[in-house]
Amino acid sequence: MFVGEIGIPRREFLYDISYWEARRIYKGYRDRYRDTWSATRWQTFNIMGTWADLRKAGIHRPKDLLEFPWEKHIVNDADIPTDDEVEDMRQMLAEMNKEKGE
Repeated sequence: MFVGEIGIPRREFLYDISYWEARRIYKGYRDRYRDTWSATRWQTFNIMGTWADLRKAGIHRPKDLLEFPWEKHIVNDADIPTDDEVEDMRQMLAEMNKEKGE
Protein backbone atom coordinates (compact mmCIF):
# COMPACT_ATOMS: atom_id res chain seq x y z
CA MET A 1 0.00 0.00 0.00
CA PHE A 2 1.42 3.33 -1.03
CA VAL A 3 0.40 6.32 1.06
CA GLY A 4 -0.13 8.41 -2.06
CA GLU A 5 -2.76 5.95 -3.27
CA ILE A 6 -4.99 6.57 -0.27
CA GLY A 7 -4.72 10.36 -0.43
CA ILE A 8 -2.90 11.05 2.84
CA PRO A 9 0.40 12.93 2.94
CA ARG A 10 3.27 10.65 3.94
CA ARG A 11 4.28 12.78 6.93
CA GLU A 12 0.75 12.78 8.31
CA PHE A 13 0.42 9.04 7.88
CA LEU A 14 3.76 8.32 9.55
CA TYR A 15 3.79 10.87 12.37
CA ASP A 16 0.47 12.60 12.96
CA ILE A 17 -2.11 9.84 13.16
CA SER A 18 -2.43 7.13 15.80
CA TYR A 19 -1.94 3.45 15.25
CA TRP A 20 -5.70 2.82 15.44
CA GLU A 21 -6.43 5.51 12.87
CA ALA A 22 -3.84 3.96 10.55
CA ARG A 23 -5.45 0.53 10.98
CA ARG A 24 -8.89 1.93 10.10
CA ILE A 25 -7.49 3.71 7.04
CA TYR A 26 -5.75 0.54 5.88
CA LYS A 27 -8.93 -1.53 6.44
CA GLY A 28 -10.96 0.95 4.40
CA TYR A 29 -8.34 0.91 1.64
CA ARG A 30 -8.26 -2.88 1.60
CA ASP A 31 -12.04 -3.29 1.65
CA ARG A 32 -12.96 -0.62 -0.89
CA TYR A 33 -13.63 -3.14 -3.65
CA ARG A 34 -15.78 -5.58 -1.66
CA ASP A 35 -19.04 -4.45 -3.22
CA THR A 36 -17.59 -4.69 -6.72
CA TRP A 37 -16.29 -8.21 -6.11
CA SER A 38 -19.61 -9.30 -4.61
CA ALA A 39 -21.53 -7.90 -7.59
CA THR A 40 -19.16 -9.63 -10.01
CA ARG A 41 -19.64 -12.95 -8.23
CA TRP A 42 -23.43 -12.48 -8.28
CA GLN A 43 -23.42 -11.76 -12.02
CA THR A 44 -21.19 -14.74 -12.73
CA PHE A 45 -23.44 -17.00 -10.69
CA ASN A 46 -26.53 -15.77 -12.53
CA ILE A 47 -24.94 -16.30 -15.94
CA MET A 48 -23.54 -19.72 -15.05
CA GLY A 49 -26.49 -20.66 -12.84
CA THR A 50 -28.58 -21.67 -15.81
CA TRP A 51 -26.20 -24.51 -16.52
CA ALA A 52 -27.40 -27.78 -15.08
CA ASP A 53 -23.81 -28.83 -14.32
CA LEU A 54 -23.56 -26.24 -11.55
CA ARG A 55 -26.49 -27.77 -9.71
CA LYS A 56 -24.98 -31.22 -10.07
CA ALA A 57 -21.69 -29.91 -8.69
CA GLY A 58 -23.48 -28.64 -5.58
CA ILE A 59 -23.30 -24.95 -6.41
CA HIS A 60 -26.65 -23.54 -5.35
CA ARG A 61 -25.71 -20.00 -4.29
CA PRO A 62 -23.00 -17.46 -5.16
CA LYS A 63 -21.04 -18.23 -2.00
CA ASP A 64 -20.71 -21.84 -3.17
CA LEU A 65 -19.07 -20.58 -6.35
CA LEU A 66 -16.47 -18.47 -4.55
CA GLU A 67 -16.10 -17.57 -0.87
CA PHE A 68 -14.23 -14.37 -0.11
CA PRO A 69 -11.79 -14.12 2.79
CA TRP A 70 -13.96 -11.53 4.56
CA GLU A 71 -16.90 -13.95 4.57
CA LYS A 72 -15.06 -16.58 6.55
CA HIS A 73 -15.85 -16.38 10.24
CA ILE A 74 -12.58 -17.46 11.77
CA VAL A 75 -12.12 -16.42 15.37
CA ASN A 76 -8.69 -16.89 16.78
CA ASP A 77 -8.74 -16.76 20.57
CA ALA A 78 -5.24 -15.29 20.56
CA ASP A 79 -6.59 -12.20 18.77
CA ILE A 80 -9.25 -11.47 21.39
CA PRO A 81 -7.84 -9.45 24.29
CA THR A 82 -8.54 -10.67 27.81
CA ASP A 83 -10.39 -8.51 30.34
CA ASP A 84 -7.08 -7.67 32.03
CA GLU A 85 -5.55 -6.55 28.74
CA VAL A 86 -8.57 -4.37 28.00
CA GLU A 87 -8.31 -2.75 31.44
CA ASP A 88 -4.57 -2.15 30.91
CA MET A 89 -5.33 -0.46 27.57
CA ARG A 90 -7.97 1.75 29.21
CA GLN A 91 -5.52 2.83 31.89
CA MET A 92 -2.86 3.53 29.30
CA LEU A 93 -5.28 5.66 27.26
CA ALA A 94 -6.37 7.55 30.39
CA GLU A 95 -2.73 8.32 31.20
CA MET A 96 -2.05 9.46 27.64
CA ASN A 97 -5.09 11.76 27.75
CA LYS A 98 -3.88 13.25 31.06
CA GLU A 99 -0.47 13.93 29.52
CA LYS A 100 -2.09 15.70 26.57
CA GLY A 101 -4.25 17.75 28.93
CA GLU A 102 -7.58 16.43 27.74
